[in-house]
Amino acid sequence: MPDFLLVLFLFNLSLFLLHEMDAIRRSEWKLFMVLKDMEDDKAYRYFTWIHLPMYTIILSLLFSSYQTITFWVLDIFFIIHTVLHFFFEKHPRNEFKNGFSRSLIYPMGIIALIHLIFLII
Repeated sequence: MPDFLLVLFLFNLSLFLLHEMDAIRRSEWKLFMVLKDMEDDKAYRYFTWIHLPMYTIILSLLFSSYQTITFWVLDIFFIIHTVLHFFFEKHPRNEFKNGFSRSLIYPMGIIALIHLIFLII
């Protein structure tokens, strides 16, 4: 049976994956410099396809001898990601200003911080 820290991390990774699904629905590419000026259909395709190598790398590292380092890197990324969403709350193109989106984003940062603390102690 997986230990508590692994389950906590996988739960958080699942929140991230749900957030990325929500990000496609909410046209998150409009917040990125490179994609924001593209035609929506083209930006959507680039934004979506970029996730394939990203997910492949993350999942392959989780099932490797680099698992602990991957935990650290992703926890720090989730925390930074959450902070960035907080600072972009007032951005005119931000469509994550609803309870559902926030229920995916903000717990992700908090859980990552908790997971990181448990990795340290």
